Amino acid sequence: MQKTNEAALARKLGIIGGLGSLAGGDLFYKLVKSRAVLEDQGRYHFLFEQHPFKDVLLPLDRNAAMTSRKFYVFQVCKSFEDNGVDAVMLPCFASHTFRAEIQEELGIPVLDMLDALRQHIGHVVEGGTTLGVIASDYVRHSGLFERYLGRDYRIVYPDAAAQAALMEAMYGVNGIKDGHLEGVPFEAVYQACLSLQEQGAAIIVPGMTELSLICPDLQRRGISALDINEIYAHFATQADGQPTRPPFKLGIVGGVGPAATVDFMGKVVAHTPADKDQEHIKMVVEQNPQIPDRTANLLRDETDPTVALYATCKRLESAGANAIAIPCNTAHAFVERIQAHLRVPIVNMLSETVEWIAGHYGSGKTIGLLATSGTVQSQVYHEAARHAGLQIITPGLDYQAMVMEAIYGERGIKAGYTEGLCREQLLLAAEHLYELGANVLILGCTELPLVLQHSAGFHLNGHVVPLVDPTTILALRCVALAQDR
Repeated sequence: MQKTNEAALARKLGIIGGLGSLAGGDLFYKLVKSRAVLEDQGRYHFLFEQHPFKDVLLPLDRNAAMTSRKFYVFQVCKSFEDNGVDAVMLPCFASHTFRAEIQEELGIPVLDMLDALRQHIGHVVEGGTTLGVIASDYVRHSGLFERYLGRDYRIVYPDAAAQAALMEAMYGVNGIKDGHLEGVPFEAVYQACLSLQEQGAAIIVPGMTELSLICPDLQRRGISALDINEIYAHFATQADGQPTRPPFKLGIVGGVGPAATVDFMGKVVAHTPADKDQEHIKMVVEQNPQIPDRTANLLRDETDPTVALYATCKRLESAGANAIAIPCNTAHAFVERIQAHLRVPIVNMLSETVEWIAGHYGSGKTIGLLATSGTVQSQVYHEAARHAGLQIITPGLDYQAMVMEAIYGERGIKAGYTEGLCREQLLLAAEHLYELGANVLILGCTELPLVLQHSAGFHLNGHVVPLVDPTTILALRCVALAQDR
């Protein structure tokens, strides 16, 4: 039991070291010697990735391109996530200009170095204090420090001459990034700090992680410079390590059938309350029409689709889906055996549908089911209905054959038809169910809503009967899950 508890408390941190080898190594050293780690060395596990970024030596001038850097940071972060890391440390100010973009695509936190800096500054100076920032041209002009500190503090930067000398000291031949921490490079940084003090800066705030390498020497010269690597190390070992909650992502088993998949996605979009693109739900779809026919398996014992359905669900799970939707009624005959082997839930369209009907029309109702013969024979709707206090009735043999012809026939829905014979056949079967006593009709094959629409009052040869579309109910449920997250 003790080992289990220790494992539960362990915190695994990934450090991206390739964006500045010396600064990354310095951060790692300060992590290892931090008080929290020394007091409880068994709790902290560090994974240090030192794969040099190919453009690491390029100076971060005002117009530096970030695309390659973004890809590099994302790839390393994703590798950390796949290896069970709890949080990522990113010791690079330029990369923190796009940290939020990377965070959106991950399920683990990229610890915010600027937030660490802001918290530390809040403990050492009062609001309104002038802060002198030593940063690259790129970071300086990105507005990064203004976003984090500009509301509470006055921010100043070195004058033009001092800034140019600073960039040369950092990125030039025999500069600080190359390990030359004394002589001309150090003096250039020192002069930049003096220019900030002349502007009233009470402390020198780092905007380059390499400044941690010379911070002790600056302090010995009387410069009140902050050591960002020490601050970041303390922040990481004090954080609670709870993963951020990335935007909800819906996984969709597509291709069963193909047109129904597109129809379902359209319903998710249509029912999502959103004022702009970014407020819609993330969806990852595997459109796999090669999944063996579910009805053929249930009726004639043809190829079992279980493994194909399971493999598709696992790929969606690996893609970060928080829930999985299968817009195929017949496929739900296989859901129970699949779900036990997945870490994410399959939203059960059938149980959601019958519960929705019970909630809107009351229990004790008789429900007419228009579905494939495989769905009918599997009894999956019947079982779900019993739990909700509803009774399911299905068409007689001739009318059921008519439903199958409307779906699978030469002029059926799976062949691309939505008008003509297939519609007439479905209407005849629907009227037959109404005459048998159905109070509500379920469009229990995801192709059927391509012909007949979800409706609270569908006019059927002089009668009015509700038509319930399970894919609409499934879409509504998936939207609700996303909003609840």
